[in-house]
Amino acid sequence: MKFTANFLSEEEQSHIHAETLHILSEVGVKFHGEKALPLLEKNGAKVDWDTKIARIPKEIVDEALRVAPKSFVLGARNPVYDYPMPSPVTRYCIDGTAAFILDPESGQKRYGTGQDIENSLRIFQQMDMGVMAWAPTVASDAPAHSRVLHEFFGIMKSTSKHGQHEVHHSGQIPYLVEGLKAVLGSEDAIREQLNYSLIYCPVAPLMHDGEMLDAYIELGEWNMPVMVLPMPVNGTTGPASLFSNLCLANAEALSSIVIFELAHPGRPVIYSSATGSVDFRSGAYLAGTPEMGLQSAAMVVMGRYYNLPSTSAGCSSDAKEPGAEAILDKLITTIPPVSAGSDIIVGMGEIEGDQLLILEQLVVDNELAHLCERLYAGVDGGDSKNLYEDIAKVGPGGHFLGSKHTRQAARSDEFFMSRLIDRHPYEAWMELGKPNMYRNAREKVNEILAGPLIDPLPEDVICELDKILRTADQELARQA
Repeated sequence: MKFTANFLSEEEQSHIHAETLHILSEVGVKFHGEKALPLLEKNGAKVDWDTKIARIPKEIVDEALRVAPKSFVLGARNPVYDYPMPSPVTRYCIDGTAAFILDPESGQKRYGTGQDIENSLRIFQQMDMGVMAWAPTVASDAPAHSRVLHEFFGIMKSTSKHGQHEVHHSGQIPYLVEGLKAVLGSEDAIREQLNYSLIYCPVAPLMHDGEMLDAYIELGEWNMPVMVLPMPVNGTTGPASLFSNLCLANAEALSSIVIFELAHPGRPVIYSSATGSVDFRSGAYLAGTPEMGLQSAAMVVMGRYYNLPSTSAGCSSDAKEPGAEAILDKLITTIPPVSAGSDIIVGMGEIEGDQLLILEQLVVDNELAHLCERLYAGVDGGDSKNLYEDIAKVGPGGHFLGSKHTRQAARSDEFFMSRLIDRHPYEAWMELGKPNMYRNAREKVNEILAGPLIDPLPEDVICELDKILRTADQELARQA
């Protein structure tokens, strides 16, 4: 008896799809850049070259969905972390590109650095629910023109799990490809192993950034998977209803998939979303709300409607500091997409609307992921769980402490035994100094950072990556 939830009926899924096609064909989507509009016009879209708006007919959408792969494996530098898409379980991605970090020594909020990326990914490497590494903060100490490469290479250096990041324009591609070749060994390995992927966010409402989109189309030559992450916000960059915001997000997702598949049919794409809502009192962006959780789950359902690998944002919070509010937000935005069967939830490690990285939050979020997984697993009603004989033997007024099934249960996965939440009796808890999740998580962070790097790259590869970055720093600065 698995825990189940129905976020969209079949009729509602069809309705969203129909409204999406209406938006794409009648309202259209604006494509900046040089590569997308010619492809669209060549394949039957109506292009207004003055406004750069393409109206995309149903036939183009249908063909893109037909050729998009329905399954593939996200590779990892250590193959033990290879991850099939779609997946029978939900796993997690560290959240990406926050502006700030809570300094682990001073406790003060500051801009993130390259070292923060490396430290956080060393921790993420040991979080068993995490499968996809994104650069969780910006490398503010790196040169602006090559910063994204420093972030991408930081992923390569610090974790052997699947890596995901972005590039901002085509000029950065040669350096990225050289780095991938240095790590993976050959051009064929880049195309075949799928160890690294791209994350792509359309510009809500209904627009595509030209330089980034051109670069992503170019990277299709290397078969790099793309996670498409539309981010319309109810009431600001998206309409002020959940239903219409889902239609808009779906239109942005499908318009992205269309262009990637037109350029390189069969390119791996991941259907995803990161919708938010607005605080109608202040105008602030909100990510830790029940509406965000509901929209994430509904978009997972739509991804399944198209038979595509389907991920989502989640595990998000608007709290300004670690604590109860952060945990409440994260649970309410994680349970819905888990219940919908999201392959990967993007959100571990950050709060304040995805703008503040906290190292111990990674450990806390890993624990919350386990709690949500246990909830989703539901009640096992199989024959082995029918303990009528125990009930008959103990009878009224007895206890089950001596039962062999009780001893077995203590070592089973039916009862989740947290290693982070303190379960001591009150007196023992007081004697231990009132431990809590965050204090226990801080101890785990310190233990990991004091230990060796797991699965390090060979020293000669690290030297080659550093050499590529030095060249990129100089050449991209001259090109700017």
